[in-house]
Amino acid sequence: MKNDKAKGGLVYSTEQGRMCPGCRKPIAECVCRRDKPVPASGGMVRVSRETQGRKGKGVTVIAGLPLGALELAQLGKQLKAACGSGGTVKDGTIEIQGDHCEFVMDNLKQRGWAVKRSGG
Repeated sequence: MKNDKAKGGLVYSTEQGRMCPGCRKPIAECVCRRDKPVPASGGMVRVSRETQGRKGKGVTVIAGLPLGALELAQLGKQLKAACGSGGTVKDGTIEIQGDHCEFVMDNLKQRGWAVKRSGG
């Protein structure tokens, strides 16, 4: 007998890329994660630089943005383009390759966010 909760199945498609195992749609169009609440950070967006687990390469991490998954992905794309570097959006944070903390903080302040430098 097949258990209804254990669907299994497609997690990657060559046409669509990564797929959500819950709703089986591309991650960018995922409907089951869109409505998850974003963790509260006291209304403050935190920008930090991390190197841990990245073989000494630094990344700028932006956390605490009260946005849904699609809006977060769009903002991440805009910030990566403005910084001229790559990066990713995962687990409710935006990671941009390189040390762009000051530039990102200025950019987010211009967009109306309350921004604070976190870490060292």
